Amino acid sequence: GGGAGTAGRALGPTVSGHVSEAAVRVRYAETDQMGFAYYANYLAWFEVGRCEWLRSLGWSYRDLEVRDALMLPVIEAHCEYRQPARYDDELLIRSRAELASPVRIRFRYEVVRAGDGAVLASGHTVHASTNLAGRPKRLPAPIRAFFA
Repeated sequence: GGGAGTAGRALGPTVSGHVSEAAVRVRYAETDQMGFAYYANYLAWFEVGRCEWLRSLGWSYRDLEVRDALMLPVIEAHCEYRQPARYDDELLIRSRAELASPVRIRFRYEVVRAGDGAVLASGHTVHASTNLAGRPKRLPAPIRAFFA
């Protein structure tokens, strides 16, 4: 039956099992004086992963903005750094999503070095779903249905 598991799930985020993977290579311009990828680049790589996650399901930010008059501004960002990425490392950005509410979506990321599979960083971003004027707007039904 439904029991406590159903009640708990209704109160928490609904996680999608879909994971996308996007490859990026660390450019020289993305490194600091120590030869490590500058920390802020990880947030840009999270965006690459997020866009690929949407695209892998047949959506794009452009479609959301133009067709659905929807924006997904970042309202929270978090990154934990475990090992440095270096110039010319090939990185895999693994992304998944969870529906935090009808007007919020959380993306989770892992940045993995392709050469040895080491997880270099992990983190998440939370996005509000808004109309073009910045007011809260429910995520489109096809996106919400994906998490059902």
